[in-house]
Amino acid sequence: MTKKFLRIEIVLVLAASLGTSAIFSLLRLAQLMLAPEGIGGSKTELNPSLASAEFFAFSFELVGIAYSLAPAAIALYLLRRENDKAFGKVGIWPINWRFDLSRGLALAAIIGIPGLALYAVARLTNLASKIVPAELDGYWWMAGMLLLSALRAALQEEVIMVAYLYKRFEQLWLSFRSQQLISASIRACYHAYQGFAGIVGNFVMGLVFGYAYRRWGRVLPLIVAHFILDAVSFVGYALIAKQLAIFGGLF
Repeated sequence: MTKKFLRIEIVLVLAASLGTSAIFSLLRLAQLMLAPEGIGGSKTELNPSLASAEFFAFSFELVGIAYSLAPAAIALYLLRRENDKAFGKVGIWPINWRFDLSRGLALAAIIGIPGLALYAVARLTNLASKIVPAELDGYWWMAGMLLLSALRAALQEEVIMVAYLYKRFEQLWLSFRSQQLISASIRACYHAYQGFAGIVGNFVMGLVFGYAYRRWGRVLPLIVAHFILDAVSFVGYALIAKQLAIFGGLF
């Protein structure tokens, strides 16, 4: 495949997925900055309900998760189509349980603990939107759906932003530093709706994940780490949200 077609393919994959999310997220950030209450006075809902009726709320959630995984599946298909050993080369299959889980847990700790501190500082300085978790007491299936949503985000982001993009950038003869910076910048942009803490935190996360991927040659530890981080954010945060009220609305 020529470099021209590689570039077109990259643009199309991003336009159908996280690239478009990045544009909407940047527009949302601009909207918050121009609002009277500013970024610090805004709220960002995690996984808001899409319908009042339970059947439709469940259906919309499930279809939305499946639909958002389609671009990641397409990216894997494109890699597999040109190389029947692509899954092994990017480290998504077969699973190495001990290696992938241990590295994933370590990555989650490295990113999660400083990330929480960054969010607290950004909230104190009005540079981050207040995160509002989903209500777990609405429907019996809500916790499971949130975990599915965390898995969706982990698969979608790490497959596209790391496994797919790094391979394509390598074929375009971009340096590893350039691969890191471009991928991390896009990751930061589609989290811009969270405020500047989301931008900085996810940019650093992108750099760390890119380094880990190059060192280990496997994307599964990144998926595990991302799933843990989002599971804690979506479900764990919701479980202790009321207790966090003692911090006066900081969290």
